[in-house]
This record gives sequence, structure tokens and C-alpha cells, in this order.
Amino acid sequence: MIDATIETLVEAAIREDLIEEQDRIYSRNRILAKLRKLDFTLRSTRQRAEIPELLEILTLNAIDAGIIEDLLEEKDRFKAEVMDVFVSKPSEVTRTFNVLREIDVKSATDYFYQMSRASNYIQTERIANNITYQAPTQYGTLDITINLSKPEKDPREIARARLQPTPASNYPKGLLAIENEGYSGHMNHPARANHRIIPLTLGGEKWSFQYSPYLYYNEHSILLSNEIRDMVIDRGAFERLLDFITQFPHYFAGSNADLPIVGGSILTHDHYQAGRYRFAMDDARVVSTYHSERYDQVDIETLYWPLSVVRLRSRQKEQLVMLANQLLGYWRNYEDESSEVIPYTDDVPHNTVTPIARRRDGYYELDLVLRNNRTSDVHPDGIFHPHADVHHIKRENIGLIEVMGLAVLPARLKTELEQVVRYVAGEDVHVEAMHQEWADALRKKSGDPKTIVNQAVVDKFVKGLEDAGVFKQTETGQERFDVFVRSLLSHVDKVEYGTPRSGMREKTN
Repeated sequence: MIDATIETLVEAAIREDLIEEQDRIYSRNRILAKLRKLDFTLRSTRQRAEIPELLEILTLNAIDAGIIEDLLEEKDRFKAEVMDVFVSKPSEVTRTFNVLREIDVKSATDYFYQMSRASNYIQTERIANNITYQAPTQYGTLDITINLSKPEKDPREIARARLQPTPASNYPKGLLAIENEGYSGHMNHPARANHRIIPLTLGGEKWSFQYSPYLYYNEHSILLSNEIRDMVIDRGAFERLLDFITQFPHYFAGSNADLPIVGGSILTHDHYQAGRYRFAMDDARVVSTYHSERYDQVDIETLYWPLSVVRLRSRQKEQLVMLANQLLGYWRNYEDESSEVIPYTDDVPHNTVTPIARRRDGYYELDLVLRNNRTSDVHPDGIFHPHADVHHIKRENIGLIEVMGLAVLPARLKTELEQVVRYVAGEDVHVEAMHQEWADALRKKSGDPKTIVNQAVVDKFVKGLEDAGVFKQTETGQERFDVFVRSLLSHVDKVEYGTPRSGMREKTN
């Protein structure tokens, strides 16, 4: 039985172009070594199964043989080590990528994406567990994902980690460090034996390109600095984002903000995200257009979107970068007390941007989403962060992906929302206390209970995005947004190029 599974896996690897026919015997023998098997009987491979299913069978065999324990981390490490048998060395992967790139850049990313999926580095089987749907809103059709792709740790693993803590180590230097390529992993670090990255040069610096193992959208990619340094949004970041979409025009690229609350989960390693997906934000309608005498090759627009977005469009990259840098410097120091925008508390900064770059119709586009991370007694999690009435659905940061209109919601909601659907349908079921008032209101609506709840979830997500907007989509909010843009352009057109010095404030009344 296990011999047939081994041979079927080898067949699958050939079919997926991970290896060639000449590699069959070598690959088979390397898998036998992983299973500590010295014998093999060639069996029929008429069955056709997917690689994740075959890996699961081999993993169960390894558990039965006492090779590994029945723990998530050990199973993941074993699977990654098995698939590493089929994955070419980094230099070979990069060589193939670059050869294809010379012919057609889309062919290069297609090759690397397919390899990352076939090698089980991208966790396709787990990703399939995610609950995803789209729903209409006043801002367009938004995406909802309840993230079930990262399984909960077994209590035994948690207990073992406490009893046998992993020795302190600075290797790899982080979850995104280039040293993860081929790393076996341990109790507190994911297995990466089958992981490969592509070296890139962005803005004259050494960076790397990889796919996310847990895709939230099509071809979800990560761009990471080879140097471990804190996230920073500055002129260099704009240059690197535009450099990437120049090299890969079929992808967008964006960065989380560089401050807590409004930033991503990893602020200690400079990195961006990219991919091949059209978000609702891409198609947001234009509210106002502006013109700069100095940057006359740049179209300046504000968008109808729950967050405050300035879109810069130009065929000329240099002007785009210069104006973006001017906007960033001006916003860093901008104050509008009527909108609760205060740039500093003592020397602690609050204002920054979430930038997103794309190519469209021959133009470079750079969306700069205005962010502020101040807190208050009323909103201790953040004034411009999902407010308390949204926390039962979404309390986590509004990062880059959410900014563009894709909600990544916690796994707990799967069970909790199933109960809410049953409650809305009229069943006598328990609903979590934090959902009760909301569920009572939904129960009064007529229609399909699941549709009602799904739409209500996206409405909560929209409310969370609106909370994160510094200038609200109200008459007053848009007036204040207009004041900001006009004061920015007046500043840009009247002063010499450069950003306001540190500590300087731009205040409006």
C-alpha cells in the first residue's frame, strides 16, 4: 500500500513538472529514506490523487512507524522534507525563472506560482477550508474571508512547548528572513524545507520575492528586504513599489503602514505584499480632481472609499515619486483638530500612509491612504480603528489587504456565525453574548437567514473601514479632506522641493 502511494506521489511530481522522468528512481529512494524503508515493490499507479492527499498518507505511515509524533509541527516538517525531494535547488529555480522572464514576465511568475503550489509550500488544501464570499456595498463588491487555513495548535503541543522551550536563537532572524529558504523549522517556527525565493533588485537594493503559504487572494506574494530592518514608508518605499510594478506590470504591490495599530503584524522587517488580483478599491469612483503646477504630469484624485485615499496617476515615475514624497512629508506633520487628526504626542508620531501601486492603461497609479494611529479614552484601540460596536466581528488591525476591500476575519466566527444563522432562522440556540444584540436585530428581518447574516458581516466590515478613515464620507468630512489636499498643493507649489523638517506642524483651522 505505502509503496503504491510513494510511486503515485512520484508520478504526481512528474505530472506537475517538479521533476523529470530521469529523476524517478532517485526521488523514490529519497522518500524511502525519509520513511526509513529499505525495501520497495513497484506497484501499479493507476490511481490518481492530489499531492496533499498523498502526503497525508505518507505522514500517517511515518507516525505509525514511530518516525514522528502525531503533532502538527512534526507533521508539517515531515511533509515539507518529503516535498523538498522534488523541488529544485534555489539557483536552478532562479535560473529557470529568469530565462522565462526574458521571454515573458507572466510566464516566469506562472512557473514560480505553479511550483510553489505543487510543492505544497502554498497550503492549497488548508486554504480550501477558508470561508469566502463577496457582497455588495455602497463602495462596490467587497470580499470576505474567514481564515481557517491556519489550524489551531494541539493542546499537547502547547504543553510540550512550555515544558521544553525552544532555545533562544536568532536564526532565522524572522518569519520573513531569507534564511527561511530550506529551513527545517521547529516547535515555534514553521517548516520551510520546500520553500524557495527569487532574488530581486528594487530601488538598487537586494530584495526577494516569494508567495504567501496562505493565499488570501490570487498569487498573493511577499516582497522582503534581504536586510532585516524596521518597516518604513518613505521615498525609497515609493521607488521600490513602482520599480516592482515596472518589472512585473501584471501585479500590484503595496505596503502596510509603518506605525502600530494602523500597520501590519510584522513591523520589524521591511516588506511589501503583491499579487494578481483586482480589489474593490481599484474601481472606486473619483470624487474630486486636483492639479499641481509643479507636478503637471500627475493626475491627483480623491476617491469614494471608506478610508481617505489620494490617488496619483502619471506616465512619469519621477514626478509621481516626488509628489508622493511631498504628500507623505506634509501629512506626517498635518494637524486638523476638528477631524481629530493630531500628528504627534510629544515626539511620538501618529500620521502615516498605506501605499498601493499598480499599472493601468499605460499609467502608473499610486494610492496613498491617509492613516492616523492615535488612541483616546473613548477609543482605546484607536480613534481611526474599528470601533467597539464592530469588535464582535473585526477587532484586528485594518492592514493593507483590508484597506483594499478584502476582510480577513478570525476563525472563531465560523462557529459563532453558524449559531447566529440558526438563531435568525428562528431556532432556539445559544448565541455568543457579544453577538446577541446584533442577532436580535437581524432576526427581525425577512429573507434567507444565511444571506442576511453574510450581508450583515460585510456591513460591519464596511463600518470598521469607515472608522479607520481620517476624513469621513460625510459632507463635513469631505470638506476637511478637500482642505487637506488644497493646502498640500499650495504648499507643494510654493516651496522648494523637500519635506517639512522634523517637528514642524501643518495645522488647519
